[in-house]
Amino acid sequence: MTTNRAAIFDVDGTLVDTNHLHVVTWWEALRQAGHHVPMREIHRAVGLSGGDLLDHLLGDDRATGDDEQVVAAHHALYATYFERLPALDAAGDLLRTLAGRGWKIVLATSASGAELSALRRAIGADEVILGAASADDVDQGKPAPDPVRQARELAGVPSERAVFVGDTVWDMEAALRDGVTPLAVLSGGIPRADLEGAGAQAVYRDPADLLGSLEASAFADRE
Repeated sequence: MTTNRAAIFDVDGTLVDTNHLHVVTWWEALRQAGHHVPMREIHRAVGLSGGDLLDHLLGDDRATGDDEQVVAAHHALYATYFERLPALDAAGDLLRTLAGRGWKIVLATSASGAELSALRRAIGADEVILGAASADDVDQGKPAPDPVRQARELAGVPSERAVFVGDTVWDMEAALRDGVTPLAVLSGGIPRADLEGAGAQAVYRDPADLLGSLEASAFADRE
């Protein structure tokens, strides 16, 4: 066993059960600004940073004058859940187990500030989390490789010594672009076929399923 390996995790939908909260709060923020977007389309866009999400849903050729208002409304609506965000089953146990096996635990997420703090409180494993690459730390969010690369550099490992776990196609694409092994979970609500099509090496039901499958996963101790 060695310590120069990084286990990089997305947070929303991967460790904390928040994707549908994001769908509802983005839907309401968009509605308040006069945009009527089906929730199924918002769901597929969760995981993108605020500006990229709006580009994806509304088109990047639109007038962007109300973007700040929409992003602020989403944040305010979502913030009402900060004290009751639900961690997915065994999320904290998964991180602690991997840390105990010598993996450096780093988060790569579009969340930042008070939102990221609330998510970390929900996970309840801060004692093993080395750091986080947030939206404030990179020029471009997923599917660009920047968040994964930043997280990996925090751990001080090359791409071939890192595994990334996420729940969206954006996560898988970002991991592949940085040369990191991509694993997926279904807990964010994205279909298995979509995750596999985006490059997931393996797909697990949720953190508990991955924890129970470590010996047969990319996290198995092999040198």
